[in-house]
Amino acid sequence: MKTPLTGILPVAPTPFLDDGTIDQEGMTRVLDCLIDQGVDAICILANYSEQFVLSDEERRVLTRLCLEHVAGRVPVIVTISHFSTQVVVDRAREAQTLGASMLMMMPPYHGVGLVPPPEMIFEHFAMVSDAISIPIMIQDAPLSGVTLPVPLLVKMAKEIENVSYFKMETPFAADKLAALIEAGGDDIIGPFDGEEAVTLLADLDAGCTGTMTSGMFAEKIRPIVTHYLAGDKDAALAQWTRCMPLINHENRQCGLRACKVVYKEGGVIKSDHVRHPLKPMTDRTRARLLQLASDLDIMALSWGK
Repeated sequence: MKTPLTGILPVAPTPFLDDGTIDQEGMTRVLDCLIDQGVDAICILANYSEQFVLSDEERRVLTRLCLEHVAGRVPVIVTISHFSTQVVVDRAREAQTLGASMLMMMPPYHGVGLVPPPEMIFEHFAMVSDAISIPIMIQDAPLSGVTLPVPLLVKMAKEIENVSYFKMETPFAADKLAALIEAGGDDIIGPFDGEEAVTLLADLDAGCTGTMTSGMFAEKIRPIVTHYLAGDKDAALAQWTRCMPLINHENRQCGLRACKVVYKEGGVIKSDHVRHPLKPMTDRTRARLLQLASDLDIMALSWGK
């Protein structure tokens, strides 16, 4: 990529059929729906893609399928997180070979009792960087249980060639983003937030230049970022205010199931199945989700009809 990514880089859900098998045709429709929403890039195989319930072979199939189907229409970010450094290096090489524009990875972890020390976390990312030549986004999220202090993140940005993007999802993300940007300077090319944009306005105030949300309604969230970066903070606030009821419901009540429910309702995919031990959304939560999505007239609700 010759210019830094900004804007919205949503996570694509992985569609399954009702029997739990991967819906490959549905996956292509997910990608097309996201592109029609005007996204700036697409992230695949992330936590909101249910990467933790996919086999290695399913990952390989999906990586190839997604990159071949998108075919350069937008950049594709491939998530490669794993505790094993060798596995991550192998995933990184494969993703780049198939055409990924960027990689995203969490620090190595395997429960709170198996977290490497900071120097090994540094080496984990450095060994991936040495194996590829595309940007790496570090995902700093509570899910891992790994603390990534700002000095360590800055050290990685300055000393590991391809580490230049950061997705901040920790509590008080805005303060951490501001500290990271101040300490890292020009080495922080892409400071992003996540968590379905629930803290987006504060994170933009802190200096972030984009967001990685779910794929549910990117066309409504993207203008928050573009208005803000263009200097129209009032328009950004107004749009964020309009989106917040749905953002909040997704973030606090639905999780990764929200996008699938909406995509099924809108004919993008055939099933909103999530693999066990995840469980389906309750009828109560689903009804409120679809009401809020309908009130906002999001594209995905009608895209496949």
